Amino acid sequence: MALIRNVGVTLEMIKWEHSVFALPFALCGAMLAAGGVPGWHQLAWIVVCMVSARSAAMAFNRLVDHSIDADNPRTKMRALPAGQLSRQFVALFVLVSCAIFVLGAWQLNRLTLLLSPVALAVVMLYSYTKRFTRWSHMVLGFALGIAPAAAWIAVRGSLDPRILLLTAAVTCWVGGFDVLYACQDFHFDCEAGLHSVPRYFGIKNSLWIARSLHAVMLMLLLTLVAVFHLGVIGVVGVAAVAILLGYEHSLVSHDDLSKLNAAFFTMNGVISVLFFFFVAAAVLIKKN
Repeated sequence: MALIRNVGVTLEMIKWEHSVFALPFALCGAMLAAGGVPGWHQLAWIVVCMVSARSAAMAFNRLVDHSIDADNPRTKMRALPAGQLSRQFVALFVLVSCAIFVLGAWQLNRLTLLLSPVALAVVMLYSYTKRFTRWSHMVLGFALGIAPAAAWIAVRGSLDPRILLLTAAVTCWVGGFDVLYACQDFHFDCEAGLHSVPRYFGIKNSLWIARSLHAVMLMLLLTLVAVFHLGVIGVVGVAAVAILLGYEHSLVSHDDLSKLNAAFFTMNGVISVLFFFFVAAAVLIKKN
């Protein structure tokens, strides 16, 4: 019972349900690679790899940031600083998640297996970057951004430079929202000596940086639509993403961050799922 409770608390700690943020973009990469729906074996193991890699990265981040979270009023009630979990248990969870990820990569193809340690290194590097660079947000973005490229490799067994457009788009998308998220910790980052865009540029300028990153994301998505010939449906998908992004940014101002809550970031999952449906529709129509 204690083990089940610990696993439950761990899943809540890493917000495993937020895997939906990057998973739809990975599935976009898989469908673009296959020119349709990939085989169920490939799809199943891509999902396993996505969820396990994110779980390992999030748990590792909580482990590395244990002392920082304990000092931050916003995060001091997280599972580790609150004493709900031991560091040993979280470390074991990280190792098991990594093992599942490598197993999934092995089930896909030789190249995914060879690159699995590189992928794990990328997704875990973010945990240290706030200690030495203000651009840690972009590292987090890249950690999620490699998902569509990884899915492409999982399907094709090789990499096509065209899919890197989606990697760059996801990097800007996540990086922009992490800049917004970091605005909540502006004062703490200054006091603790942590590096972030808001600490160096202020909250007002950071909001504009986030908007600029999302504008670049939209341009990259439009380029992706053109390169893969996704037609009007793809363009409509990008337009839908633009409308939702615009709405989200309208909710935040430099003197009112109160709406940067769980519901705000859950909307990001809606954006990624919506874009996936448009890409899937465009790919299937093009195939037929």
